[in-house]
Amino acid sequence: MAIKRTNSNSSSPRKKTNTRKSTSRNWIQITKKWTIRIVLGFFAVTIFWVLALRFINPPVTFLMIKRGFEWKAAGKGFKIEKEWLNYEELSTNLKKAAIAGEDAHFMTHNGFDTKAIMEAFEKNKDGKPLRGGSTISQQTAKNVFLWPQRSWVRKGLETYFTFLIELFWPKKRILEVYLNVIEMGQGVYGAEAAAQYYFDKSGKSLTKKEAALIIAILPNPRKWDARRPSRYVNTRANSIVRYLNHYTVPE
Repeated sequence: MAIKRTNSNSSSPRKKTNTRKSTSRNWIQITKKWTIRIVLGFFAVTIFWVLALRFINPPVTFLMIKRGFEWKAAGKGFKIEKEWLNYEELSTNLKKAAIAGEDAHFMTHNGFDTKAIMEAFEKNKDGKPLRGGSTISQQTAKNVFLWPQRSWVRKGLETYFTFLIELFWPKKRILEVYLNVIEMGQGVYGAEAAAQYYFDKSGKSLTKKEAALIIAILPNPRKWDARRPSRYVNTRANSIVRYLNHYTVPE
């Protein structure tokens, strides 16, 4: 009588397929788990960072470090001149000049001036020279939290950090940080260092014209000089002075 033998390996292809599917599912689950962890970690770290800097003055920025090394590479030594002034110490003339010259709707927008952005987009599209539509909030976010090179990734992060500082910082704090970290000359950062550098006086006591001249050079602070303003800079400063009293500052 013939005995019928069963091939023990007959189901192995199916088992291998099931094993591969199981391994694939495991990798997908692990990937999802770590993706969620990374995303949540990013939000936790950045929100904590923004909340911390509402109360702690940023000691240095990526731009300061980059410019410092550029200055050193040019054989001029490592240069970062800055000195923090609290909001109440900053010249009211400078606060008003910053709003008049840089962001007329600072007190009312939520971080983004849609009208200015659209105007900048249209003029850039037509090939006309334009500085851009960035608000004081956007410039603060870019200077404090990000690196200086332009890219779509950095622009996206700039939008994100702008949203966060508008959410967690009062306007008063945004303007205070802006006026203390913004580049205002070759190796010169913030109102106090700029006032000392250009006018040999404190940023607490700038006149309307002095404040306007400092703000007028911000589009190109490494090229323009508030002590020896070009015709364009002087015209821009005079325009800022003319409208200075039209603006209020955060209290």
